[in-house]
Amino acid sequence: MIVEERIYRIRNGCMSQYLNLVRTEGLAIQQPILGHLVGYFTTEIGVLSQVTHLWAYPSLDERTRRRAQLAQDKRWQAFIPRLSELIETAENRILVPTDFSPLAAFTAPATQGKASLDSRDFKEIRRD
Repeated sequence: MIVEERIYRIRNGCMSQYLNLVRTEGLAIQQPILGHLVGYFTTEIGVLSQVTHLWAYPSLDERTRRRAQLAQDKRWQAFIPRLSELIETAENRILVPTDFSPLAAFTAPATQGKASLDSRDFKEIRRD
């Protein structure tokens, strides 16, 4: 399993517009194709106006296939220019869980749909 981490610096004053666009339109296009959204985050401390989202895939080949499928989607092609104008910088990397990571036991299904990650999957790493 791999996790794709995408980090975007959102233009000043555009965060609420960006999040609303993703919430109301973007995820409806992305999730059926990409599937396994692990999380979507904003920063409170450190680099401001930053968004990080994580997507799990069974393999790098599966990620490549799904990203290519998304790029061909007419709805995505119409949507992405509206989103891109709100992004100042973008960074992308592929993460591989260590053997002791709670995510190492999770296998992103090869079929489309949401992964079954919830708070119970992370009970061992809580420091409550």
